[in-house]
Amino acid sequence: MTAATVIIHRSPELLAAAAAARLVTTLVDVQSAGRVPRLVLTGGRIADRIHRTLAESAARDSVDWGRLEIWWGDERFLPADDPDRNERQARSALLDLVPIDPGLVHPMPAPGDVGGDPETAAERYAAALAAAAGPEDHGRVPTFDVLMLGVGPDGHVASLFPEQPALYDEARTVTAVRGAPKPPPTRITMTMPTLSRAHEVWFCVSGREKARAVHLALGAAGAVQVPAAGPRGMRRTLWLLDREAAAGVPPGMTRVASP
Repeated sequence: MTAATVIIHRSPELLAAAAAARLVTTLVDVQSAGRVPRLVLTGGRIADRIHRTLAESAARDSVDWGRLEIWWGDERFLPADDPDRNERQARSALLDLVPIDPGLVHPMPAPGDVGGDPETAAERYAAALAAAAGPEDHGRVPTFDVLMLGVGPDGHVASLFPEQPALYDEARTVTAVRGAPKPPPTRITMTMPTLSRAHEVWFCVSGREKARAVHLALGAAGAVQVPAAGPRGMRRTLWLLDREAAAGVPPGMTRVASP
């Protein structure tokens, strides 16, 4: 398990710009090595800002978008055209604006795809992950290159909420969530072991309301109480923060990226 590296940016705008630039560099490096990168996206305000910043960046064309595999760490179990779906957010901000291969984009099923049953949706996504995994992955999911996560004020990541049953599910790679404390109550999420099946895990967090969750996740809190304390990258775990979200980070853990 990798130790966390914390990088603090002066504002959400600078955080988004830095994360977008870092993502371009990482994807290009993987493609230059002859592989198709596997990227796991998340939802939320800062993710949307990163997607839009990347779409507007002059560097975006450095990426061969036709050779990029897209997954999602979680999804709100809403109709496919609902703007509150993480998929719709990513498509409108970025994916619809670049020449991506539709066959390499893997959205989580919507209610209409599975007769309104989130458990079936979770099983279907788990099967898609298993089909994408190769012998070199040594497991039931592919090894992702970058897995991006936001963090809620309560410390939740993806749709894993504190002390909720899905946190204890280690038998499945993807699970349904019912009764989530944040609307909508029904969701699909990668489980905790799956969220750590990435070379790099990036936590992208902005806002003072997240500062306590960041402090606990980087401290001694356990993943049951603060799920953000759980996922770790196999090679690198990055916490990309703005100054407000970083208010409680111990000084010894920080590297300030902008004045």
